[in-house]
Amino acid sequence: NIIEIVKDKIKVEELIDKVKSPNCGAVSVFIGTTRNTFQDLEVVTLYYEAYESMAVKAIEAICTKIRNKWPVIENIAVSHRLGEVGVTETSVVIAVSSPHRAESLAAVNFGIEELKSTVPIWKKEIYKDNVQGKWKENKECAWHMDEKLDSVESGVRAAGFNES
Repeated sequence: NIIEIVKDKIKVEELIDKVKSPNCGAVSVFIGTTRNTFQDLEVVTLYYEAYESMAVKAIEAICTKIRNKWPVIENIAVSHRLGEVGVTETSVVIAVSSPHRAESLAAVNFGIEELKSTVPIWKKEIYKDNVQGKWKENKECAWHMDEKLDSVESGVRAAGFNES
């Protein structure tokens, strides 16, 4: 498995090349990008923070689940960007190779849903008319909270993660 938590732009083509295999006829890819609106607000940029060591462990667990559900999967690559991610820029990539498309397509969909619900990565939206922005929760997230996250530390405490 290739797992990257990066601060620079994700090199999508390089990541795809890393999962290609002569044994596989399919490479399926999810590319998450920053859109320019949320409801009626104009989004200028996103800002991501993470509990990096736990994020890597959580992504590795997702890769294990994928391999258990679809044993024919050959290669998996997951890259998530931290820091500022501008409109149209890539924030997350999941690439999966398998002999046939059905398994790789299902695995990519499963992978992004699991990532958004279990990995300790937080997103702040910065709006044109509000430079303070707003920390956002993934609606899929397992530790869904009533109050907004105001720092990585509060999110880690809320999630109950303890590094060991």
